Amino acid sequence: MSQSSLQAFWRGKRVFLTGHTGFKGSWLSLWLQSLGAELTGFSLEPPSQPSLFDAAHVAEGMRSLHGDIRDLAALQAAMTAAQPDVVIHMAAQSLVRYSYVHPVETYATNLMGTVNVLEAVRHTPSVRAVVAVTTDKCYENREWPWGYRENEAMGGYDPYSNSKGCAELAVAAYRSSYFNPARFAEHRVALASVRAGNVIGGGDWAQDRLVPDILRAFEADQPVRIRNPHAIRPWQHVLEPLRGYMVLAQRLFESGTEFAEAWNFGPLDEDARPVGWIVDKMIGLWGENARSRIDAGEHPHEASYLKLDISKVRSRLGWHPALRLEEALALIVDWAKQGRAGADIRALTQSQIHTYQLMTEA
Repeated sequence: MSQSSLQAFWRGKRVFLTGHTGFKGSWLSLWLQSLGAELTGFSLEPPSQPSLFDAAHVAEGMRSLHGDIRDLAALQAAMTAAQPDVVIHMAAQSLVRYSYVHPVETYATNLMGTVNVLEAVRHTPSVRAVVAVTTDKCYENREWPWGYRENEAMGGYDPYSNSKGCAELAVAAYRSSYFNPARFAEHRVALASVRAGNVIGGGDWAQDRLVPDILRAFEADQPVRIRNPHAIRPWQHVLEPLRGYMVLAQRLFESGTEFAEAWNFGPLDEDARPVGWIVDKMIGLWGENARSRIDAGEHPHEASYLKLDISKVRSRLGWHPALRLEEALALIVDWAKQGRAGADIRALTQSQIHTYQLMTEA
């Protein structure tokens, strides 16, 4: 699906986006703004300082509401006022290590927050398509050397991963109970969930996340401290899954229940790389005095091996990765260096979106 067809669909569409102040939410907000969507965001304050949301003045092109998805009444009021055609639910507590320290907050946000979004949709008759974003970590991880398919069992060792598996089960229950495809003529809502790999990109300042930690170390002229150099993840540039979410939302809106199910969005198999490989490539791209060292301290459990099978999304949605991992890392380092040199962050981010659009149109 070309960018021109995306633009034709999204122009004038009323979109309700939770988590718009986060890293992924800020990128998606800027992209939807450029496509002409009438965008309402509902989220807590930006999760980091600095933040892409503030640096890129994301609020300037949308209706930005600060609220908590754990507050059903406030969420329902905001969605009712927006009368959206499409709901994209991205708000989450998204850090594994944080979830060990704050498990109740993690479950309240990721599970009950998702339930609240779905409940608000149930009482907002304008909604036609819902995309609920979870994570690749929602699967019961058996450290298999092959990618997980959408019909694999949900699980999760840590509170974050497990809460996302629970959110997937809640989505499935709401689809069966309230948005059942067999009764589509009554409710007119197509509901899907999406599971993406480890998403990376410029403007991510989160703590305890690999690429932001690498860039912080580079900018401070300190060695990158590596916890798990052999851990393999399905890394992908943030624009890759966001394009997938938009393509899926369009198909849900236009085709109803045909696409109302779970979907994986991940990189090519060969771009599921170890942490140490990522660090070495970024050291080479950054240059200067960039370096690393192994952090031998004790750390909470994290999966060693995790890949996604994207066969279904390639064959049925026609989506496939447009960027190789080395290209994604080069974009990130370029974004960081230009931002460090004083570039206009909004223009810089929009420029990378535009370049990616041209690539996917070709």
